Amino acid sequence: MMEIIIDESSPLFSKEDMQYKEFSSDFTKIRYYTLVLVSSAPSRIKESNLLEQQVSELIKNGISHGNKNDPRKILKIWYSFTNKNARLIVEDEGEGFKEIKAWNDFNRKRVECIRSGNINELANFISFRSQNSKEKDGGNALFAALEYWDGGIVFNKTCNTVAVKKTFAVTNDENLSEFKPWDINSDHPAK
Repeated sequence: MMEIIIDESSPLFSKEDMQYKEFSSDFTKIRYYTLVLVSSAPSRIKESNLLEQQVSELIKNGISHGNKNDPRKILKIWYSFTNKNARLIVEDEGEGFKEIKAWNDFNRKRVECIRSGNINELANFISFRSQNSKEKDGGNALFAALEYWDGGIVFNKTCNTVAVKKTFAVTNDENLSEFKPWDINSDHPAK
């Protein structure tokens, strides 16, 4: 089962061959910021707006949770979209996502309930809440993100920068023998 990890030395933090944008923390412009980034993606990877949705969630989390909607704070984004993968690094000016271990534990229990069909117990793992959660927070977007970003979700040690990778279907003629997990140049997800 995939988890969110903290590994500042992960190759997913390489900014080589990535484009860069900075945005103010204006919550009303999240959709615009998302479209600015995703407009450079090849149409074959947009997947009925799934890419747009996931990029939007990264931006929203950085602005809302990281920068606390303070328009004086900047969101920095490095991004790369090819026919084979999407990669982003999002850095906010906040204190970081300090509940990663607790969230991973919660998600592990949630997945166990789903796999075992224990619907009654699953009711206890519908919404992740921490001391810092706002009324409408619940971690649901993070559950989807973990499934979508199949190449990993990795935070730096201060947990205010996240790097993600999504790999798209490969063609039959691609050579799979050179695949290495967490290789940023690989077009296949880490296992």
